Amino acid sequence: MAKENVQKLLNQEVANLNVLYVKLHNYHWFVKGHLFFTLHEKFEELYNDVTLKMDEVAERLLTIGGKPYATMKQYLEHTTLEEGDSTIPADKMVKQLIADFNQLNKEFEEAMAAAEEAGDEATSDMFLGMKSDFEKHVWMLNAYMG
Repeated sequence: MAKENVQKLLNQEVANLNVLYVKLHNYHWFVKGHLFFTLHEKFEELYNDVTLKMDEVAERLLTIGGKPYATMKQYLEHTTLEEGDSTIPADKMVKQLIADFNQLNKEFEEAMAAAEEAGDEATSDMFLGMKSDFEKHVWMLNAYMG
């Protein structure tokens, strides 16, 4: 039962990271205004980071016998995040990303606890590293917002 719970939580993060990836691309393409050059580049940096994490989570799930979600329909059915809205102002894009990274960090903590309970130290360690990275993203985005 504990192993299945870990697989379920991994798959939720597969969905979340894919939705976040699309959101970051959306914001990258449609950010406007005096913040364009800075945020256009930052959003690209973030979606590249999320791409690596998405793949790492899916491969970890496969490693422990799970089957990662692999369609947009599955991602949208299982995500805890909202899709991006390209019509919002740049500062709201940043605020939404801060909220998303904070949400994922909370979920990573839950997944770490479940993995530890299941004796899956590798999954727990993977999420700890991701949590650390996302905490840094939150810090930087908050600093950017002043």
